[in-house]
Amino acid sequence: MRLGLFTFVSVILMIAVGSAVYGLNAESYILHFFGFELNYPIAVWVVLPMFVLFVLSFMHITIFGYKNHCSFSRWDKDMESFEDAIFASLLGEPIKEKRYFNETMKVTASVLTKAKIEMIDDVEEMTPKIAKALNIIKKIQSGEYVDLKEHKLHKMLQDGNPYLIQNRLNRLQHDDRFVEEVIKGGKLYSELVQKKALEIYASKANFIQARTFAKLFDVESFLTMLYRINKESEMGLTIPIFKEFLDGIKPSCSGFLRIAEVSKKLFTPNENLAIFFSYQIQTPKAQYAYLYLLFEYELIEDAGKFLDDQDKKDFVRFRVLYTLKKSNTKYKLEDLIDIYTICQETKTR
Repeated sequence: MRLGLFTFVSVILMIAVGSAVYGLNAESYILHFFGFELNYPIAVWVVLPMFVLFVLSFMHITIFGYKNHCSFSRWDKDMESFEDAIFASLLGEPIKEKRYFNETMKVTASVLTKAKIEMIDDVEEMTPKIAKALNIIKKIQSGEYVDLKEHKLHKMLQDGNPYLIQNRLNRLQHDDRFVEEVIKGGKLYSELVQKKALEIYASKANFIQARTFAKLFDVESFLTMLYRINKESEMGLTIPIFKEFLDGIKPSCSGFLRIAEVSKKLFTPNENLAIFFSYQIQTPKAQYAYLYLLFEYELIEDAGKFLDDQDKKDFVRFRVLYTLKKSNTKYKLEDLIDIYTICQETKTR
């Protein structure tokens, strides 16, 4: 019973009883108590025990009501903490340690610190917070970009969170400015997001625009741009810019070979040979690419001179090809040389 209603009914009852008794007998009664005389109407003496009972009942209801309130309040806090734990688990975040008042709830919630919740079907009824988490997950998984700041989740999802990474990948597909932001941000983003941003940028920018980020490119993204030249004019590629990218990428042996395979279609033989000759002096990793171009351009004598200056244990397949070419055989470069595997013969791969 509510305290207000209890008080109202009790007062009405005491007034009714007091009034009835006073109407039947209006005389007073004197009570001698430790030398004191208490002189009140008989109606007051009748109502007095009722008033004492009311006060004691009021205190009882108040005390136990407060205890129940505290108990329900703790339960609500436990449920709120448990809901937060489920919310974090659904979004792929580690569960933070929280205080639970109910021991059973505490033990149950501890399971979430070692588990991950993954929805396999829709649920008809759920709290607004859980519904919000599932809605965000659905949007991200469908390829849509979700503004996490708008949902106050930008500080909650940590680097490496799969949904955060996928959400950033989704944004890359729709926001060119974010592509450049990721490239500039570097380590602020995961390796997967950086790689995807570079891939998208390389598929759209020309060499003059991309020159700013030459040091951030890798072999794959550089090749993506080189492959586009035949389809989209020259894209601003010059030999100085070409070298800037090579200097920034620092290709491996196989990287130099793959780049040389494309560049032979973009530059003249003299230009290509000059480029890769300079690099093979700087690093052994470019030697296979230089040899590849010499044979590609049928400069057999020059290839022989180069091989004579090297250790006889190196460039075995090229040496075999050189011998066959000197014998005027019709063997072609690709008959013996696979640019994707040839570097496995050398330590410079």
